[in-house]
Amino acid sequence: MSKPQHYDFLILGSGESGKYLAWTMAKAGHRVAVVERRWVGGSCPNIACLPSKNVIYSGHVASLFRRGQEFGLAAGPVSVDMAAVRARKRKMVDELIAVHRKNYADSGAELIMGEGRFVAPRTIEVQLQQGGTRLLSGERVYLNLGTRAAIPDVPGLRQSSPLTHVEALELDHVPEHLIVLGGGYVGLEFAQPMRRFGSRVTVVEHGPQLAGREDPDVARLLLRRFADEGIDVVLNARPVKVEGRSGDSVRFQVHTATGERIIEGSDILVAAGRTPNTQAIGLDAAGVNLDERGYVQVNERLETSAPGVWAMGDCAGSPQFTHVAFDDFRVVRDNLAGGDRTTRDRLVPYGMFTDPELGRVGLNEVAAQRAGIAYRVARTPMAAVLRTRTLSETGGFLKALVAVDSDRLLGFTALGASGGEVIAVVQTAMLAGLPYTALRDTIFAHPTIAEGLTVLFANAPVAPTAAVQ
Repeated sequence: MSKPQHYDFLILGSGESGKYLAWTMAKAGHRVAVVERRWVGGSCPNIACLPSKNVIYSGHVASLFRRGQEFGLAAGPVSVDMAAVRARKRKMVDELIAVHRKNYADSGAELIMGEGRFVAPRTIEVQLQQGGTRLLSGERVYLNLGTRAAIPDVPGLRQSSPLTHVEALELDHVPEHLIVLGGGYVGLEFAQPMRRFGSRVTVVEHGPQLAGREDPDVARLLLRRFADEGIDVVLNARPVKVEGRSGDSVRFQVHTATGERIIEGSDILVAAGRTPNTQAIGLDAAGVNLDERGYVQVNERLETSAPGVWAMGDCAGSPQFTHVAFDDFRVVRDNLAGGDRTTRDRLVPYGMFTDPELGRVGLNEVAAQRAGIAYRVARTPMAAVLRTRTLSETGGFLKALVAVDSDRLLGFTALGASGGEVIAVVQTAMLAGLPYTALRDTIFAHPTIAEGLTVLFANAPVAPTAAVQ
């Protein structure tokens, strides 16, 4: 084996954690290399979070066009040009990648495009995109491998060449009838805009409700909204087999409580979970252990079983959100500076960009009940938030869980206009240890969605008081 080129920091994967660590350490004067197989900046700016929200917003605009008369505007036929939708998305992605490349150049971190594989501890051989190989070693090595869409083991499904989110974002036409396998966040975020673009859409979900992690009231409202928009939803559906080819015609057989059902469509989109990119990259040679699901085993400091090797982001089993991957970077960065930061007890918010939009932080009722935690519920319809009246977007609700023995906030759900934005206010209060009464009594600007928090918390049940002796 030839002598490897040695770096202070060697990072496999240029996703959220990896790129920020690279830029930070390079600016501090360290020699840093990042090996990236394909997506500069990781999946989020290329094929996931940001491009999907771009396309979702195009679908939202199509919906507003159709509602024109509601706003006093002349409504006419809506013509959707999916090639133009894709072009808008591609333009945004190209701009984002240009920013990433500039950050690499400005920081001094070396970006190496190619496929990396461990050949020894802390040593990676890279098959370069332009041909040839390079052998690299690192004083410290960081795995930022990400995940990819999982294809369930359903007879005929893989052979049908189904769409994943990657291919769906590259469509230049509206599918005649899109079958979406999976009623979670990704499936719902694609189903709704595709319907608004003009596709017939059927969502097939194996569980008893949409958005399985959420409370039943959230799922029921989403189901009603999807039905109102003409989206067919099949719940408690066990996939049996798929015939045909996506993009031409497919026959999807499912088993339901009422028997077998055949769903015929033009395309099938798989949105049924993620699988880590940890296979066939020589992790055994690196001494890195995986768990039973294939994720890298790490401790709360993100250290792996191999000395001098860390894992960050999705591949480390962290909650699969870009903002969590960024916090993984902060854990590693602060510990490099002598800190003792961990992943323990993180308060992780998230959003689902359906219409209505979902934002959640902390416990919901299902999670609290499962954990045996007593709670009080404050709830108000979005129609009581006056800003929604000005938008004609009154669907949804705000809901908070408050402790029984104190005024401590346990969790918050916003399903409605700007739901993903308003959760930040409650999250900040939770991190500061503020009681719900602090939000109840805050002066919020009028009319804003955040103002609804005063209405919400005015509805919080009073905590039971001890009997007077």
